[in-house]
Amino acid sequence: MKLDKKIKKLDVADIALIKLSVVAFVLFVITIWPAAMNLVHGIHWAWFLAAFIILVARPVMRMYK
Repeated sequence: MKLDKKIKKLDVADIALIKLSVVAFVLFVITIWPAAMNLVHGIHWAWFLAAFIILVARPVMRMYK
């Protein structure tokens, strides 16, 4: 696939910068959009932890496989 070839050109620093840019964008959105801020504050913290564990499971398992 064409996208796979392009992703293979990225190094660890590029991937880290992409992840940090996503975090920064999400923080930007929840600060300028009051409804998003209310949604984030209305959700129990454990749901975010559960989402993190589910989303990180596959990459971590593939990394140590």
